[in-house]
Amino acid sequence: MSVRVGAARIRAALVTLISFFIVAGTATGCAGGGDERPRVVVTTNILGDITREIVGDEADVSVLMKPNADPHSFGLSAVQAAELENADLVVYNGLGLEENVLRLVEAARESGVATFAAGEAADPLTFHTGQDGGPEDEAGEPDPHFWTDPDRVRKAAGLIADQVTEHVKGVDDKAVRNNAARYDGQLADLTTWMEKSFAGVPESQRALVTNHHVFGYLADRFGFRVIGAVIPSGTTLASPSSSDLRSLTQAMERAGVRTVFADSSQPTKLAEVLRQEMGGDVDVVSLYSESLTEKGKGAGTYLEMMRANTSAMAEGLTGA
Repeated sequence: MSVRVGAARIRAALVTLISFFIVAGTATGCAGGGDERPRVVVTTNILGDITREIVGDEADVSVLMKPNADPHSFGLSAVQAAELENADLVVYNGLGLEENVLRLVEAARESGVATFAAGEAADPLTFHTGQDGGPEDEAGEPDPHFWTDPDRVRKAAGLIADQVTEHVKGVDDKAVRNNAARYDGQLADLTTWMEKSFAGVPESQRALVTNHHVFGYLADRFGFRVIGAVIPSGTTLASPSSSDLRSLTQAMERAGVRTVFADSSQPTKLAEVLRQEMGGDVDVVSLYSESLTEKGKGAGTYLEMMRANTSAMAEGLTGA
């Protein structure tokens, strides 16, 4: 009797185990059978917002860089690194901006993932030589901060739409194109609005000093001069020397500049040091130059960021 009971229990256990594997196999088959939504992974949050406007509801867009982070120094978790490897398309800035992430983007590309470097495709400018225009050791190097020119963003956005329709299977190409056309109109309106906003800044006051070299594209597009930067580099990871600060204060004195624009995601300590160097008669104006904020915190979208920056710059340069 005990033998028959034991055999029955074994048969019951086997049936349960087989049923488990059948259910599990069915679930796995459903998950991998084409029901998963396509996924676009974007490195920086500025590009992430632009990409979401274009993709809309056609695919999931995962943004790796958190709000208020520094694109030069942010890193990825193991889970985020895996997202790159499993993406249908990776959109990144390039030109050396995401210094801690580019290696992982390259690894994803080598594994067969489609990648798109928006900065490299947006007709990049180069840094200029000297404290009166750019960092000497970066002269001739491409400047990654193309998003400060909305016209270049228009070009990049159109190319992102091309990449999505080409590489992200399952999206509605017409919907993506319609999204891109709508957003292109908003970007065109932004350019017009910025031109009108800056029209009130006299030529003699169109001189910029920033925390680091980040507004070269804006200066080129809207007719400003970049006098210098507290950190004389295109990256926040560099540090100024006492001679750098001395050269900058001299350039500011020659140009009659008394306003420094500092990134909101970076400490303004260096700009405050510059204020001390010039006897306290320096205004430090905070801008959202390299990162979006959380929604509702001043620069939750690219369009919101650019409008906030334009208003702050125009007011800071004219004192209005």
